[in-house]
Amino acid sequence: MTGVTDGPKETHPTESDSPVDTLRHHGDVEASSGLVDFAVNVQGAAPPRWLRDRLAAALDDLARYPSADHDRRAREAVAARHGRDPAEVLVLAGSAEGFALLPALRPRLAAIVHPGFTEPEAALRTAGVPVVHVLTTGDHRLDPAAVPEEADLVVVGNPTNPTGVLHANLRALRRPGRTVLVDEAFLDAIPGEPGSMAGEPGFLVFRSLTKTWALAGLRAGYALGAPDLLARLAAPRPQWPVGTLALEAVIACSEPTAVAEAAALAGTLAAHRAHQAAALAALPGVEVLPGVAPYLLLRVPVGTRERLRDRGIAVRRGDTFPGLGPEYVRVAVREPARVAVLVEALRAVLVGVAA
Repeated sequence: MTGVTDGPKETHPTESDSPVDTLRHHGDVEASSGLVDFAVNVQGAAPPRWLRDRLAAALDDLARYPSADHDRRAREAVAARHGRDPAEVLVLAGSAEGFALLPALRPRLAAIVHPGFTEPEAALRTAGVPVVHVLTTGDHRLDPAAVPEEADLVVVGNPTNPTGVLHANLRALRRPGRTVLVDEAFLDAIPGEPGSMAGEPGFLVFRSLTKTWALAGLRAGYALGAPDLLARLAAPRPQWPVGTLALEAVIACSEPTAVAEAAALAGTLAAHRAHQAAALAALPGVEVLPGVAPYLLLRVPVGTRERLRDRGIAVRRGDTFPGLGPEYVRVAVREPARVAVLVEALRAVLVGVAA
């Protein structure tokens, strides 16, 4: 077992926190040094050797500014991967950059499907854009009719983070004059990438390389959409917004051999997920909510997360996601040997909570 590198200190929402402060709480804050990390949904401790070698070979280019030709090659690689035109690709410094650019679309009303990834809402609220929550309940599947007709921007994760739900009815969200953003940050971790809108016109789709390829520290991703929409999104960007190494990573991870490797990894991850879900569901006091993503949403007794932390295990708190309370935690899918450590710690913690 290995811990994680030093990072931000864990924070706890308080009455004095602004809504944006709470929305900007993410799993990396909880995965402090020395803890067994189930809080961050990055697979693997480092990029695979072939990808590291590819990035190392690009180091000699760092004396030059990122070039338009390099960006073009990255867009062409992504376009070939998804059956799009290169003009329909915008390379991003991670999906987080894409969310930060959303105010450039000048939406009059943004509808955010929650519980869901909170960074889009944080960016929009910071820019003064009116935001309405579309809260899912029960099995957390989206009801398109719950989205206000006047919303001209709709943001939904597929699969949604942290519920792990994969939505099959996204086409019902489309309206004239409305942008539907589908965050597919985790879709390449699901076998077959079911329900992807990446190859379909009429959506704005964000993809990330962070999760599957262990590149959280590099910040690399891309957007897919109509060229005029991408131009509006990119309008506020500075010159050279994406670095040379990120551009090279986008090319490398979009090539057919990498896509095939990601598909194989997704199959392994699905098997690990099934094992982990069964092992956790067997514990009295643990409810594993249904989903298909490389993480599990659990309902556990309040205080479980803190007690796990005392035992050296970090899990992601759920109460900073709109629509969830302190009885929810999210755990990343890990290999069975590491899951056994979580299960035993959780078993001991639940005995203490019951007592």
